[in-house]
Parts: sequence; C-alpha cells; structure tokens
Amino acid sequence: MNGSTRMNPLSKCSIKNLDLQGKPLFLRVDFNVPLEGGCLVDDARIKAVLPTIELAVAKKARVVLASHLGRPDGRWQKEFSLLPVAHYLSQLSGREVAFSEDCIGDKVEEDIRRLEPGKVLLLENLRFHEGEIRNDPEFSQRLCRWAKAYVNDSFGSIHRAHSSIVGVPKTLGKGAVGLLVEKELKNLSRVLTNPEKPVVLILGGAKISDKIDVIKNLFTLADSILIGGGMASTFLKSQGLSVGESILEKDKLDVANNLISGAESMETSLKLPVDHVVAQSCEPGVFSRIVGSSIPKGWMALDIGPKTLAAFKKEILQAKTVIWNGPVGVFEIDDFAYGTMEVARTVAASKAFSVVGGGDSAAAVKKAGVENKITHLSTGGGAALEFLARKELPGLEILSWS
Repeated sequence: MNGSTRMNPLSKCSIKNLDLQGKPLFLRVDFNVPLEGGCLVDDARIKAVLPTIELAVAKKARVVLASHLGRPDGRWQKEFSLLPVAHYLSQLSGREVAFSEDCIGDKVEEDIRRLEPGKVLLLENLRFHEGEIRNDPEFSQRLCRWAKAYVNDSFGSIHRAHSSIVGVPKTLGKGAVGLLVEKELKNLSRVLTNPEKPVVLILGGAKISDKIDVIKNLFTLADSILIGGGMASTFLKSQGLSVGESILEKDKLDVANNLISGAESMETSLKLPVDHVVAQSCEPGVFSRIVGSSIPKGWMALDIGPKTLAAFKKEILQAKTVIWNGPVGVFEIDDFAYGTMEVARTVAASKAFSVVGGGDSAAAVKKAGVENKITHLSTGGGAALEFLARKELPGLEILSWS
C-alpha cells in the first residue's frame, strides 16, 4: 500500500462531505449475511451499515443499495437472493425498502428512475453475474450508468478488486467512504500508528498462511504474540514437537520457524501452547483429555489446555492494546470451546483498547456474550488482516481524497 494512504487512510472523502440532494447514490454495502430457510441468522452486518443508510436518506439521496451474498457462481439461485434481506431491512429500519429483481438492465434503471429522494432500493445479488468478480469493465458500466455518486461502506469486501468495489468508482471517476468504513479505518489505524503499550496480538484459526504478513508487520509493535488454534500445530512441529493428527501446513514449517526466530530477534515474546485438549476425532461428545506440548499419535489438538490459557490470560490482562484474529480452538463444538470463550471473556474484562477481527473471531465473541464489551468488533476479517499487514486495499485506493 502506498505511503500516503497508509499514513492517513481517514483522508479519503467521506459521505458526510457529499451533496446528495436528489442524486441517485450507488451505496455498496455488505449484506453477505447467513440465511437459513430464508431467515437471517445474524444481522450484525446489516445493523452496522444502518447509520450510513440513514445519513444518505437524511441527505435526500435516492439510495440504491448493492451487495453480494454467498458464492452463486454467476447465476441466479434462490437461496442466494437478497429479497429476504430487503424485507428484514424494512422491518429493522422502520422504512419501506424497495427491491429490484436484478442489478443491471432496463427494468432496474426504471426502478431507480421512479425512486424518490429519501427512499431506499436494494438491488439483487451482484454475484448473480460473473462480471462482478471479474471486475469486467462492461459490467461495471452497466452497473452504474444511472449513478451520480458512489459510497463504499462494505469494509468486509473492500480488499476485493470486484466491479462494485473498484470498477464502479473507476467508471464514475469519484467515490467516498461510508461511516462504517470510516469507523473501521479509525480503529485499525489506531493499533498501527501509536498503540498504547503493552500490545498483545492473539492469533488463531486453522492456517498460518493468511497471517504471516500480519505477524511480520506487528513484530515492531507487539510486545507479546499468543498463538493458538490449528495454526499453532505448524509452529510446534517446526520446533520438533509431535502434533499427532492435528491440522498441519507442512509447506509452512520453515516459515513458522523463521517467524519464531524473527520474534526473538525483535525481543517480542511469542507464546505457543504448552498443553492441549485433545481427542481422536473432532465431534461432539467424544472422549478428550489434556496432554502437554507434544501430542500423541492418533490424537489431535482441539483446544488450548489450562496452563496455556492461564498464561494467555495473564498477558491479556496486562495489556493496554489487544488485537485478536482467530479462535484458539474448535469453539463451534462446546466440548472444545472453553479456551476460546475464556479468551473472549478475558479480552472483554481487560482495560485494553481491543480490536477483534471479523468472521470466526466475531462469532466467538458473540457466543461468549461479550460483544458489547469489545472496543471494536470488525465486520471484515480478511480486510482487517490485510490492513494490519499493510497490504493495499483496492476498494480504498480507488476512492477520492477529501
């Protein structure tokens, strides 16, 4: 990412500074929410963008919302329709939200022409068209030829070079960020620029692959890095320890070893699990036991053990800044959720400025019932990781400066 954007991402143009009176606004949002039987399971992403929608309505914009949902492979599939989201948003906001059965075409443009200032319309799933993910220029032009303004408030997708994220603002030659993206950038920038010490970074999840650059970038900032979850096995194996049948990235053993050496050279404390909750299969109700740092053949690590948890909690409670991305165990199964739940509760109970990445981390925090005690619960796990790794976010780079 270029230096100017990284140094001051908040200098991007904001919806707060736009004159939207009567203008058709292309508002990219993230309504990629879980649905079961046509009903929403989690509305956090919808609630997160409500302030931006309400501001656009107050500015008397003709508000046209655009989002993707799931991976429908470029064709219409009922289970990926955004129609249930339109109904839910109407109930949640207390205002009628019209729905268009496509995102491009004459019928869509007629729906938009009929839209009055201060009213809201939701387009059908962008990914029902292959051109969205390919960032096809022709698709981008068809997608926004009616638009007079563009705002991106989809932080969860801002690291994707898709048509609605990059192609549309490029076609229009202008664009701004919404209130949610502003909030995300403000909080994530705070932990990168001048965080209050000590800084504790907690990393979990299955793979080390997507967190390598984050670890490297935060070596100079973090006082302690706590490693849990499946990715811990790769670190432990790189140190010659047995990991049994635990998840393992064999092609990343040298990377893990180098990261451990790098932490030592930077005098950053990198803590790995010293004990584990193990079982012979990953399913509810199976027999489990606690073992030390070495995992016997035929067994797999599914949660951190009590000694590891105690060490992690001590670091977290001493911290002034905590960054957490990835569960430290298979928290979806109650038998192996204790470590992750306790980490969540400890982060919530600490006095630290806390930033928790989206996806599984956010789900874990909600399962622990402490989401309201986290300073910032990000709506974009992948985007947050890339921002913390100082990678370029295409959807941010393309937007106008204030």
